[in-house]
Order: sequence, then structure tokens, then C-alpha cells
Amino acid sequence: MSVTELWLVRHGESIGNVAATRAHAEGLDIIPLDIRDADVPLSDTGEQQARALGEWLATRVDEIDVFWVSPYLRARETLAIARADAASAAETRIDERLRDRELGILDLLTRDGVQRFHPEETERRKHLGKFYHRPPGGESWADVALRLRSFLRDALPGPGERAMIVAHDAVVMLLLYVLLPLSEEELLDFAAENTVNNASITHLRATGDDGGWELVEFSAVGHLEREGAPVTLHAGSPDVQPE
Repeated sequence: MSVTELWLVRHGESIGNVAATRAHAEGLDIIPLDIRDADVPLSDTGEQQARALGEWLATRVDEIDVFWVSPYLRARETLAIARADAASAAETRIDERLRDRELGILDLLTRDGVQRFHPEETERRKHLGKFYHRPPGGESWADVALRLRSFLRDALPGPGERAMIVAHDAVVMLLLYVLLPLSEEELLDFAAENTVNNASITHLRATGDDGGWELVEFSAVGHLEREGAPVTLHAGSPDVQPE
């Protein structure tokens, strides 16, 4: 048995998303957040979005054989809230390879903060490009893609044919890069023109025995709109904002 359908979900809005967006808007250098990234919880809005996701899931719960989730709290909370009213025997598996991208010395810095404290990284990023730029102590997009390839080698053979992954915006984008597959240029063009909304659903379907995949739907938020939950997008990182 192998996975033939994938639903990729970004976590609901987190308090870190809110703090980062506010810091960017106010022109701050540092995002005022005294919590390590792995422990950042959902905001009240994020919890509302997760409940709306649960309403969607309740009508399709028998279509999903296994749930994979990032170990980061905001992702685990999103899935736990969504599954609360959607009884299912499907197993939940936590995998550290689904964690958010690590930013190293750029962590908690706004774009202005990066320019002020680490202007050399701005220049390195211009030279290397967004895909290959690795901040000291952090990861490049290519690094995240490598760990996702490892995850997929373990996850796609089973245990069921239909799986949901609850993780982060960079993880969703880079799973598309690996599975469709996309070139570096195609990925960056797609990321520049498309955004992964909080608690959105991206749907992929296997095309046959050749290992190919097709994108059925990207960053769908109809379930949020139907349940009256706010539709939000927070970049949160100086490296994923539009140029």
C-alpha cells in the first residue's frame, strides 16, 4: 500500500505570526516574543481557524488513513482541535522532519533587523539566492527540502493510501517542490505569486505508478469562510516576505 492522496495543512494563526506582523508594521528590528519557536501556541484566531478545519474534517474523516504533524506546538494544536469533533481511528504521527525552517542568527529579526544587525547576510542572500541561502546556525530552503525527501521516503509507502500533513508554510511550499516536482526557478516564481494561508488546505493526488503527483487545489480557505473564521496570512520571517 502507498499514499495516493495528500492534504497539506498550514497551522492556524499563532501568537508568533501576530507578533511578527505587528513588528514589521511598526518598523521594529526585533520581534517581541519570549518563547522558543517550537513552543509558540495558536492565537485565539488560530484556534477558531482550527475549529473550522475540524468542521471540514468531520465530513471527510473516513477519507484520511493517517495524520502526520510537525512537533511544533502550533501545528499539534491545530490538528488536536480539528480532530476533537471528528472521531477517527486514524493514527497521528509526529515527525521532527516536518518542523518549520530554522533561521539561525536571523531568528526573531524583522527585515529591518536583519539589515541593521547582519547586513552581510542580506548581501549573501542576494548572491546565493533565496533557495540556497543558509543563515549561520539555520537552514536554507534546500536543507528543508532534503529532510522532506527523507520524510517522504518513510511516509509515502504507507500506512494508508490517504494522508494529511499539518505543518508550516515553508514545508507546504517545499513539499510541492519535491513532489510535483518543480525547478528552483519554478518554485521561487510560484512562491512569489502564491501564499499559504493559515489553516489552508492544499490537495495533491498521485498520477499513477510513475511516482508523479498533480496539484488539485492550493491553499484553499473555503472551509474558513463557511464557518466565519478569519482568513489570515502571516509571513513572519524576513526571508519569506516579497522582495
